[in-house]
Amino acid sequence: MSAHPAPRRRVTLLDLAEKKRAGEPLVMVTAYDHPSARIVEDAGVDLVLVGDSAAMTVLGYDSTVPVTIDEMLMLTKAVRRGLSAPLLVGDLPFGSYEASDELALATAQRFVKEAGVDLVKIERGGTTVDRARALVAAGMPVVGHVGLTPQSAAALGGYRAQGRSAEAALAVIDDALALERAGCSLLVVEAVPSEVTAALMQQMRIPVIGIGAGADADGQVLVFHDLLGVHDGPTARFVKRYADVRAVAVDGVSAYAKEVRARAYPGPEHGYRMPGGEPARLAALLAARHTGS
Repeated sequence: MSAHPAPRRRVTLLDLAEKKRAGEPLVMVTAYDHPSARIVEDAGVDLVLVGDSAAMTVLGYDSTVPVTIDEMLMLTKAVRRGLSAPLLVGDLPFGSYEASDELALATAQRFVKEAGVDLVKIERGGTTVDRARALVAAGMPVVGHVGLTPQSAAALGGYRAQGRSAEAALAVIDDALALERAGCSLLVVEAVPSEVTAALMQQMRIPVIGIGAGADADGQVLVFHDLLGVHDGPTARFVKRYADVRAVAVDGVSAYAKEVRARAYPGPEHGYRMPGGEPARLAALLAARHTGS
């Protein structure tokens, strides 16, 4: 069993900028509840994202689109209670910021006030650049997201790599630069060819976190449940499994079920006993009640 790590000081945006200048890779991972937050805290990551991928990963939806603000806030508050050092990023769900600057600001304020996030994340370029600019003007650190943006996956032709042609790659780069100019503190680039990321990194001044975007980004992010193998079935090309937690969990629950059915659990060591002569007194009380009836 790993020793409990010593407490770390809180990561700041200045720390991320310094790591970028020093060429020290940034580590981001998703988390969706208090136990996973405690695990990634102890693992020493730099940033934790409560992504709207929770819609599919822990809430059972078919896409990220249905998840609500209240659902995301519930998950984000649970993660906040489990973190002390990493920066916490809250994903603004689909439909909660696109329509206007006012809507974006109202949603982002809830994530800051109710869930204690350090940054909010929004997807795409286009009008999202305006939303980012408005949030930054209101004093909120913002994370942009370009490339494959799951909230608009249907419009992008499904969950597939973006920027595969030169023209499409240029559009990804332009979106990224526009988000940087709008004042974003950080950028996530998802599912683009490594050549696109390499070209983008020549121009970006803010830290860039990749997911399925090659090794040239300033850091990487993976979904907690993907990297630990919590789910079965296929995963994206860019996912690497570092553990097989699902297999261990299934084995554990199966062993428990087997012992219950064999009456091997619980054993005497798992129960409680009445002290001294209390069992005899209880028997006498029950006998007296029976006689009295």
